Amino acid sequence: MVDEALRVTRTVQSRLRDLPSRVVVYLVLAACLFPEVGYPDVWRKLTGALSGLPLAAPTASALAQARRRIGADPLRWLFGLLRGPAPTMHPPAARWRGLLVVALDGTTLTVPDTPAVLTRFTKQAGNHGGTGYPQVRLLALVACGTRTLIDAVFGPTTSGETTYAPRLLPSLRPGMLLLADRNFAAQRLVADIAATGADLLIRLKNGRRMPVLSRFPDGSYLSTLGPVRVRVVDCKITVTTTAGKHTGLYRLATTLLDHHRHPATELTTLYHQRWEIETAYLELKSTILGGRVLRARTPEGITQEIYALLVVYQLLRTVMADATSTLPGTDPDRAGFSIAWQAARDQIILAAGIIADTVVDLAGTIGRHVLASLLPPRRLRISPRIVKRAISKYQARGPRIDRTSYKATTGIEILSPTGP
Repeated sequence: MVDEALRVTRTVQSRLRDLPSRVVVYLVLAACLFPEVGYPDVWRKLTGALSGLPLAAPTASALAQARRRIGADPLRWLFGLLRGPAPTMHPPAARWRGLLVVALDGTTLTVPDTPAVLTRFTKQAGNHGGTGYPQVRLLALVACGTRTLIDAVFGPTTSGETTYAPRLLPSLRPGMLLLADRNFAAQRLVADIAATGADLLIRLKNGRRMPVLSRFPDGSYLSTLGPVRVRVVDCKITVTTTAGKHTGLYRLATTLLDHHRHPATELTTLYHQRWEIETAYLELKSTILGGRVLRARTPEGITQEIYALLVVYQLLRTVMADATSTLPGTDPDRAGFSIAWQAARDQIILAAGIIADTVVDLAGTIGRHVLASLLPPRRLRISPRIVKRAISKYQARGPRIDRTSYKATTGIEILSPTGP
């Protein structure tokens, strides 16, 4: 795959080098598994177990020149090859009533504060002076059941999430159900999503006026969102823990108009899966990056590094989905991302399995580590949505924030609309 990426993007080295283009791609990918060390140390981890072989000993500047030589195109091509839904990645456990449930949302990545980076990526202003580093906005389409990436786009934060979202719509297909938050409930965007043939379940602002065209026995009602006919579900959700109860009002709109096949209560429960994309971002930014700033100090280098991160994340998620598929009935949620990530790091250091066998092993070494340490079935828990990485290491003034995760139960009440 790497050789094909280099051939298609015309980045194969023109002469024999100590650092062939293929090796440089491996280096950039391996760096995503070891964000805590510099590229020379990544090189040492990548080659440390190859004793007895005539190995190159490139300097830091040679590694930098090699990364600039191949650019971002091979990594972009690799991500284009690896992304997207595949049957083994999306077993029945990842579907709802035959529909592949996917989520759309955005996040930001922090990049170095250098003059070159600031020519494209800016710092975000805020009430407390803004961010200290420039940031990149990343928007992804994620399969909720396996948290694999169907597609992703990124760019400066000067453009909002709804500006980037249309670039992901070509990856939507009939048979998909897209979950999205209130930010994406613009009439034009909803119409464009519906035009792809995919269905939609999106949250609306509670105060948004929706005409009641007809009522359904399950408490939902037919309405319109711009030119698109939708079914609206107004509901009250009560979350109960040992710390007390919390009640919230939600308004959801869906293009699934048949209340017999898609009951309002089930749709309300299903919408909670939108948070799977937040978990995917947590794995990318916290588990892999450890909250660190990206390495690259130029816009082209940042593009290369982000595509490498997406490729590594997708490879790990693919391994995890393949491994759990070998045990029928196993929910992909039970595969631990940290376990797969650590096993991959170990494989790099040990240089194990670098010669492919003729027998296809779907689980693989990383997958077997995952299967040996499956997580227990998921429990319903809640945790406050707060900034876990504080600006200051000192205790902030004000009331103490309860960061405890509580086991919870939920109650759903469908609210019928009032009026004619």
